[in-house]
Amino acid sequence: MPRKFTLTVMPETLAVCRMAPDAPLPNWPDGSFFSVTRTADELSVVVPEAAIPDGVPSHRGFRALRIAGPLDFGEIGVLATLSHTLAVAGLSIFVVSTFDTDYILVRQENLARAIAVLRQGGHEVVEPNG
Repeated sequence: MPRKFTLTVMPETLAVCRMAPDAPLPNWPDGSFFSVTRTADELSVVVPEAAIPDGVPSHRGFRALRIAGPLDFGEIGVLATLSHTLAVAGLSIFVVSTFDTDYILVRQENLARAIAVLRQGGHEVVEPNG
């Protein structure tokens, strides 16, 4: 039987920004949640929408669900279990991973459906103020 997880809906609305691979590291990400990742192909920044300067290409309107952690590096199937549940329901995700846990981002307009689908799958979802 697959493990069941507890997820917490984070309060802020996020955006995923794409910058040139050789762009300097931005000094504008701020707040309690942001992620900066550089690859040979791009510099990606996940940040609260309000922090994005004019002219930075972005996809806005994401909400994050934090998986309760810390998760052990040897733990298998965490994202597979949760992403499969959401994929079967036709919901797209964007994932940010940290040392202790993972965050699943869904579009704001799909948040209620994602919560319902995860709960139907036996997972606990904690909502702010609820």
